[in-house]
Amino acid sequence: MAFQTEYPFTLPKGFVDAEGTLHRNGVMRLATAKDEIIPLQDYRVQANRAYLVIILLSRVIVRLGDIKYIDTEIIENLFSTDLAYLQEFYRRINEEGAPKVHAKCPSCQTEFDIDLLGGGEGAARAGG
Repeated sequence: MAFQTEYPFTLPKGFVDAEGTLHRNGVMRLATAKDEIIPLQDYRVQANRAYLVIILLSRVIVRLGDIKYIDTEIIENLFSTDLAYLQEFYRRINEEGAPKVHAKCPSCQTEFDIDLLGGGEGAARAGG
């Protein structure tokens, strides 16, 4: 099984672009040390520490709907509910790892783990 570095998410409200298109589904990758260090050198973070999350999320979100380049302007224009959701999602995947539930198929008795963040794609079978 490959190590999972990207996790799909669905925003509670969604980002509305300039054309009025709603984007709710996205993908966030695991953060690197560089992702957490580089924003500390940004003048916007030095002037306002709260801006750190804006830059950090713009670095680790790899896709939002049809948008493949996520910049700080997109993160700045998220609804506050979505920003809070993404902060918690970031914390969960980077600090705790993906939560899993162990299950057993009632028909064939095969045991497996279900990745709760990645749906079925990130599920790991215990028996191979």
